[in-house]
Amino acid sequence: MKKLYITGAVLLMSVFSFAQQKDPKAKAILDEVSAKFKTYKTVTANFGYQIANAAGKVLTTKNGTVQMKGNKYAINLGSNKIISDGVTIWNYDPASKEVTVSSASASEGTITPQKLFTDFYNKDFMYVMDKDGKVGARDVNKIIMQPIDKSKPFARVYVAVDKATKNIISTTVVEKTGNRYVYNVSNFKPNTAISDANFTFDKAKYPGVEVVDLR
Repeated sequence: MKKLYITGAVLLMSVFSFAQQKDPKAKAILDEVSAKFKTYKTVTANFGYQIANAAGKVLTTKNGTVQMKGNKYAINLGSNKIISDGVTIWNYDPASKEVTVSSASASEGTITPQKLFTDFYNKDFMYVMDKDGKVGARDVNKIIMQPIDKSKPFARVYVAVDKATKNIISTTVVEKTGNRYVYNVSNFKPNTAISDANFTFDKAKYPGVEVVDLR
């Protein structure tokens, strides 16, 4: 029993210790990623998306694409679409033939695609270095992040940064329930021409769609 108490105390101390840290090496890597991303006028990329439960069973696997331009973004995940022109967000679900419209300013607490590649970590997270490793054939720096706000539904975020390109190529979000959401980025292309029309939802292209305006 005494050993159990000691083990528990050590665990609590390690969690507390993590929560107080902003590892300078991790910050330097994240700052470099952010600075480089901000030089891009546009970005297009493919990504794989996987959900697994706490037991490690894969529940969902999908592939998607993302386009970014300034504070605008367009995500295609199967037939689902999330589009923002920086002012409005449209979330289209073809299964229900419904598009939900919300204000981008009302979603400032959410992690947008741009935030994942820039400086969202500065205010919202503590972070420490993990052991370097590989994602596929690429050598990566690994960083473990923990939200400062304990009311968040997720407990940890694991980020892998390509050492050669200084781009984030993998992100794993672990919920308090143990569920894992894994995003692997591929075919990352900066500074390609993208029309602004890609960042608005044209209702005329989706006959019969119901608009639910939450603004």
